[in-house]
Amino acid sequence: MGFMAREETGTLTSTTARTPGASAARRPSEGATGHVWRTRLLVAGIVLAAVNLRPAITSLGALLEEVREGLGMSGTVAGLLTSVPPLCFAVFGVTAPRLARRFGAGAVVCAGMAAIGTGLLIRPYVGGTAAFLATTALALMGIAVSNVLMPVIVKRWFPDRVGSMTGLYSMALALGTATAAAVTVPVTDALGGNWRSGLAVWAGLAVAAVLPWLAFARERGTAPAGHAPARDGEGPSRERRAPAEAPALRITRSRTAWALAVFFGLQATAAYITMGWMAQIYRDAGVPAGTAGLLLAVTMVMGVPLAFVIPRLAARLPHQGPIVLVLGASGLAGYAGLYFAPAAGAWVWAVLLGIANCAFPLALTMVGMRARTSGGVAQLSAFAQSTGYLISIPGPLLVGVLYQHSGGWGLPLALMAGLMIPQTVVGVLAGRNRTVEDEATPA
Repeated sequence: MGFMAREETGTLTSTTARTPGASAARRPSEGATGHVWRTRLLVAGIVLAAVNLRPAITSLGALLEEVREGLGMSGTVAGLLTSVPPLCFAVFGVTAPRLARRFGAGAVVCAGMAAIGTGLLIRPYVGGTAAFLATTALALMGIAVSNVLMPVIVKRWFPDRVGSMTGLYSMALALGTATAAAVTVPVTDALGGNWRSGLAVWAGLAVAAVLPWLAFARERGTAPAGHAPARDGEGPSRERRAPAEAPALRITRSRTAWALAVFFGLQATAAYITMGWMAQIYRDAGVPAGTAGLLLAVTMVMGVPLAFVIPRLAARLPHQGPIVLVLGASGLAGYAGLYFAPAAGAWVWAVLLGIANCAFPLALTMVGMRARTSGGVAQLSAFAQSTGYLISIPGPLLVGVLYQHSGGWGLPLALMAGLMIPQTVVGVLAGRNRTVEDEATPA
């Protein structure tokens, strides 16, 4: 956190001016200390929020067979269940900028964490497929608004740290994803083999994430009171050179926005198919349930170091196309391996697909880089994520249908590999060095 201390020095003058009774000698240190700790609390809140953005999904993926049996689901209905996350992200994510303008980003994220905790706590015990889907949707609603607001928060509060802060919360997101995949089955076994308890336990993590955001929940502005945007070295911040309150853009006229939305949608398709079905692919190949969950965790945990490295690397490159090509090649190799030798090379395929899944932090980084202002990032983030998640909805459901009617994984894996090709193409287009402000006229 040390690098953030100097980011607060730009607010000291205005802070001390509001405390006329304090001594001149004490004003700077008191103001600096308060802002440093406030920044650290904000970073802690971002990290804890990010940790909670995927356990609702990967914990279910690890126990999907038990949930199907317990609720009497068919393969098609299970495919529908794995399609619920992108549907909720598309429907609710588009509301995030409007909610943030009205209530403040901190309040929206705080409410989002509370919704995640509530949904995860009650969904295993409601009984019936419809109620299970509804409570899952409640948790995913909280995830959806937080998904959209994370790039906005980073762009506004840390404009000169977009790569490193995106890497930090992407790494935390990957850590939460991997942890849920790895330990859900062992925790369930430790709790007597009850899958309901194994799913409900993740509500506690969301409750912990609510706490730091309570400090920012009352602030209606884009940034916390008294918190100036970070500076680019000693010069003026990027936010001061390009105000956040820029005119709204006709974002649909931007080719870059469309390329990024399609890239986001196709990588989300691959990610939710992986999270929802990969453990089942291994189990059908004869891999024990615990090992299958661990293999899924390996795929997810690859994102922990790479989600920190890739955004920092991407932020230094004028064109992110080479990174897109590497990720696409890894995905194609992983799917080919699952088709020809799913059990024999299981660990290799898990690693390769883990590398391919790092298209998500890359997409988030490009959202922050393809707009000059925090207002532009808010519009681009909402458009790219909502449109992208709409695109991704049919994928997991189609995999379930193909799996049920073909009786194997050949056709589903062919679909996954086929989608990787257009994902790579549009990713290269989205990675070009341009901004949506240059392409979209003000509304």
